[in-house]
Amino acid sequence: MAKTQQERREDTRQRLLSAARDVIAERGVAGASIDALAEAADRTSGALYAQFGSKEGLLLALLDHWKDATSGAIAADFSSTADLDARLDSLWRNFVDPPADGGDSWLLLEHELWLYACRTPAVRTPVAARYERARRHLATALPTDEAGVGTLVIALMIGLEMQRRLDPDAVSDELARAGLRTLLSATT
Repeated sequence: MAKTQQERREDTRQRLLSAARDVIAERGVAGASIDALAEAADRTSGALYAQFGSKEGLLLALLDHWKDATSGAIAADFSSTADLDARLDSLWRNFVDPPADGGDSWLLLEHELWLYACRTPAVRTPVAARYERARRHLATALPTDEAGVGTLVIALMIGLEMQRRLDPDAVSDELARAGLRTLLSATT
């Protein structure tokens, strides 16, 4: 049976997202041209523009997909326990090993997006807004009244993840949990 137009659009969207995951993780944002992304997806550059408006739109959609999957997994874990260590384990585990397909590239792409936003003023505002939403969400989900705790938690997790990516033995799950617990105890 022939696919409907909506099914073809969704297939194109998924192909472009998968291509972006692979190409940008390998080459970086600057090294991944619109044409290279479209070619990797076996689509045209016009299809990319029609779906996402720009390369930045494609990257943000990909990162939002992973962020939503990760947030959903963390929220489900948080709702099943009030134990702080279990919550911190969930937060860390889902951050360094996201549940979405291809999630192992998520943090590499987050780093790429951060660098790209620092170098591209037009992208800076939407990227900053993404981080603001994440900070607010964390501040409400964790047991603290400190206004800046979301910022501190994100900074700690990104720093720990970067070190772990280069040297997995340097950052154990236990060390990450202890760091998060210490941070939260200092802000309550």
